[in-house]
Amino acid sequence: MSMNIALSGLGAAQKDLNTTSNNIANANTFGFKESRAEFGDVYSSSIFSNAKTTTGGGVQTSTVAQQFHEGSSIYTNNPLDLRVSGSGFFAVADNKNEPANNNLTRNGAFHLNNENELVNSEGKFLLGYPVNKESNTVASYEAKSMKIDDIFGQPTKSNNIKVSLNLPNKETAPKNSPFDFNDPDSFSRSTSSTIYDSLGKPYKMTTYYVAKYDPNAVAPTPNNANTWEVHQTITNNSGEERLLKPDPSLNKNYQVTIPDPTDPTDPTKAQVVGYIMKFDQNGQPEAGQPLNIQMETFASAGIDVGGADPTQTLNMNYDDPTQYASAFEVRKFEDVDGATTGYLSKVDIDPEGNILASYSNGKDVVVGRVALARVSNEQGLAQLGGTLWNTTQESGQAIWGDASQGSFGAIKSGTLEQSNIDMTQELVDLITAQRNFQASSRALDVNNQLQQNILQIR
Repeated sequence: MSMNIALSGLGAAQKDLNTTSNNIANANTFGFKESRAEFGDVYSSSIFSNAKTTTGGGVQTSTVAQQFHEGSSIYTNNPLDLRVSGSGFFAVADNKNEPANNNLTRNGAFHLNNENELVNSEGKFLLGYPVNKESNTVASYEAKSMKIDDIFGQPTKSNNIKVSLNLPNKETAPKNSPFDFNDPDSFSRSTSSTIYDSLGKPYKMTTYYVAKYDPNAVAPTPNNANTWEVHQTITNNSGEERLLKPDPSLNKNYQVTIPDPTDPTDPTKAQVVGYIMKFDQNGQPEAGQPLNIQMETFASAGIDVGGADPTQTLNMNYDDPTQYASAFEVRKFEDVDGATTGYLSKVDIDPEGNILASYSNGKDVVVGRVALARVSNEQGLAQLGGTLWNTTQESGQAIWGDASQGSFGAIKSGTLEQSNIDMTQELVDLITAQRNFQASSRALDVNNQLQQNILQIR
């Protein structure tokens, strides 16, 4: 009996040594969770035994319990290195066409494979949710493999330009008049940006601002301007700068015109060459000021588009323009539609798990959101190796959700979760297990000596 007890102690000590050794061996394994051997005593009795004098029958391993507290962070320069700060797990699948057959992991070391799909070091596909491109909301919570296109679509022509700016209220009117884009003394300010035609060719678009003083002011001077002429030009592929005029349907009170060279005395034949912006005493656009200016077609402006759509037009949409007592400032000059063919230049992932792809044409696109899963009982998960787990009946089914919602946790890009091993504690446990093994071995040796003594009795 005592020999069996000593043998069970040896087995338990060996199990403890194996568990501790496995923890120490995986101290540098990303996403690894330490295990702890838990034991229970063996005790048996019957109706014929005396409970007061019955000894235990040894020890047995109850379970090797995983400990799912978080490990520390290690910071990297790879934006595809991810960690979950919470109780969520990443989901990965062996076959991208069968995402339902997936495993859970805390190891967030991912990269792009040769088809621009997000995979881990074993080639398993990271699962995520498709995202509505307009609202950046999850379109479906059916997890799928994530792929990032290395080319951003077909080129699209510029159509809508959003502009937000401040024009200074104490700007000195230019020395020369009328406006001539070749004469720097005929305009007050200018800005440039790039637009695209239907083939994706870039053009330089220049906007000129000409300060005008109000002749109806109490003391009209050249530097109390509250009216501005705005002129736009396009520089075509041959380097020629062409004036892009507003559509003649613009309200006549806001047109900048010049006499018709063929009949300068007839005002009805005057040519529209720009538009006017007027502000009130509060620095806001005056009542009736059009803030959506339709421009003429590229063909009407004589712009050589080289086979692209000649009917292309631009809509200048002014978003809260102001005339305050501060410096000239362009707060926004955004080409909403135009883009040339773009190539993938960078991938970022935000705390909500949105995968943001940046392209060489300046476009940023959310291509998906990293899926997270959690279970009711983490210790019920089945270990598979490779820092992978499967759900079981004991753990409960996976619950799917988003990062930063509930207990799933936020996603940190450029960060990996180290193993949650406390090396100092593991070394202490190793010594303890070794001492237990030695003690059980000594008890077995004593039992052996007693049996030898009994056999030598004559």
